[in-house]
Amino acid sequence: MAKKALFLLADGFEEVEAVSPLDYLRRAGIEVRVAAVTGGKTVRGAHGIGIEAECMLEDLEKEGALKAGLWDAVLMPGGSLGAANIAASKTAGAFIRAMAAEGRLVSAICASPAVVLAPLGLLEGKRFTCYPGAEASVGGARWSDERVVLDGAILTSRGPGTAAEWALKNIELLDGAAKAAEVAKATLVRV
Repeated sequence: MAKKALFLLADGFEEVEAVSPLDYLRRAGIEVRVAAVTGGKTVRGAHGIGIEAECMLEDLEKEGALKAGLWDAVLMPGGSLGAANIAASKTAGAFIRAMAAEGRLVSAICASPAVVLAPLGLLEGKRFTCYPGAEASVGGARWSDERVVLDGAILTSRGPGTAAEWALKNIELLDGAAKAAEVAKATLVRV
């Protein structure tokens, strides 16, 4: 059975951190559902690129499909405005907390570790990374300058230039190193 991941998108997201990982995870055969956290189904990135989400986060909640036990992972790109918009959503916050409480993969890149995960208390006592400079707002955690950092079931990454590595690590954690290597080879990513 394919692993299931929910990818949260909010207006102001960093496009590279959304499109590449979505593509890579789907190449790996992971069932990825894109949920819009803000506005309508067309979510606008930080550089004006729109992505059509498959559903609204609030609709998943109404349908009873926003239960941690139904998902293997939740992923969120950065972009300072996109991260702030995810952080402002009580629905997103409750779901992310529930995923962490069940030991499911919680994965964030760029500004999202500092702006979304830290205020939820999910980085407390953990190693993490994020976009350079954003770590200054995070207390009680150990920042690393590594490109991708895994601590327990919390996966963090630095920014647009690490999006492929972040995607591959998500694949490895969800479907194994062989599948991640297969996708890396097919996309010419150097690992």
